[in-house]
Amino acid sequence: MGYNCVVLIKQVPDTKRITGDVMNDDGTVKRSALPAIFNPEDLNALELALQIKDKFGGHITVLTMGLPAASAMLRDALYRGADEAILITDRRCAASDTLATSYILSCAVKKIDFDIALCGRQAIDGDTAQVGPQLAEKLGVTQITYIEELTELEGRTITARRNIGNGWQQVKATLPVLLTVTGDANEPRVAAAKKMMKHKSALSPIEVEQKIRTENPDAGEVEIKELAELKCSKLIEKGLLMKQWDLDAVEADLNWCGQSGSPTKVHRIQSVVLAAKETRQIEPSEEGISGMIHELINDKVIA
Repeated sequence: MGYNCVVLIKQVPDTKRITGDVMNDDGTVKRSALPAIFNPEDLNALELALQIKDKFGGHITVLTMGLPAASAMLRDALYRGADEAILITDRRCAASDTLATSYILSCAVKKIDFDIALCGRQAIDGDTAQVGPQLAEKLGVTQITYIEELTELEGRTITARRNIGNGWQQVKATLPVLLTVTGDANEPRVAAAKKMMKHKSALSPIEVEQKIRTENPDAGEVEIKELAELKCSKLIEKGLLMKQWDLDAVEADLNWCGQSGSPTKVHRIQSVVLAAKETRQIEPSEEGISGMIHELINDKVIA
């Protein structure tokens, strides 16, 4: 018996590389100044789906909402073993908070035949851990959060161990179910060379259009559209055209999307600057370091 899995993934800025150079004056981050990466715990969610497929068979669909550049992350998922990739991109999604994001994703997931939905516990750019539980609520399915290990999957019953901070719980549920996966659940596999060779030419429709515009700078809109349709039809024949949906395709109510569907409002952003009131130079010698340690002990800074 195989299981159909849908994995929700997100492209995020690499927050490990945040420095003063990438900060705006208001304390926000210049996302364009940071490299975009695959959200780490979403990789753990994908790996768990791949393990389920390896053991039981089935089909894995990866789904993301984002800018056209997120297509690169979808290809990465295909390189690792996903079967199908879907990009949701629409200017009307801009400014969506977790509530609006989970609504848009729920509209898309409802169009996919799935047994198990998986996503990372949280994204490193927001750290809210809200989208997974909100998505489960909107889909009307059971959720098991903070998954550390999938202990059993038999028939329509799944058993998993979840982290509860100071211990763990073993939880049993009936499919369909949504799982949020922690970074301790597994070690994500690397891209497979054969799959990279197979999917390296996979493109989303918007990437096709962008490429044609670059290659034909003097072409008019009608010609660009014709060339893009021709290229897309060839990619479909080869199984290399990634699906692309907008809000109309997922039949979303625009009142629940973007800024109009986002009740979260930022009251204030405060930029905190830590400045030393007093500095002292310590000689880089055994005597200097020893004196510093003794002083810290006397001041009860260290024991």
